[in-house]
Amino acid sequence: MSRRANCWDNAVAESFFKTLKTELVYGNKFESIEEAKSKVFEWIEIWYNKKRLHSSLGYKTPYEVEQEFYQKINHAA
Repeated sequence: MSRRANCWDNAVAESFFKTLKTELVYGNKFESIEEAKSKVFEWIEIWYNKKRLHSSLGYKTPYEVEQEFYQKINHAA
C-alpha cells in the first residue's frame, strides 16, 4: 500500500464508478431500489463485461480477456 491519500490506490474503482454513473445513473430515474439494482446488474453483466470495449484491455471486452486467460491456462496444463 502506498501512503495515505494517494489517489492511485483507488484509480481503477474510481474510473469504474465514474463510468457507471455517467452511462447509467445520471439522467435516469429509478422507481425503486430493486429496479436500480436490476439495472446496475444488467449494465455490468451484459454491457460493461460483454460488449463495452476497454482501451486498457487492448479494445477487448473483459469477457474476451477472461476467456483468453482461461484458454492459455488450459493449453499450458
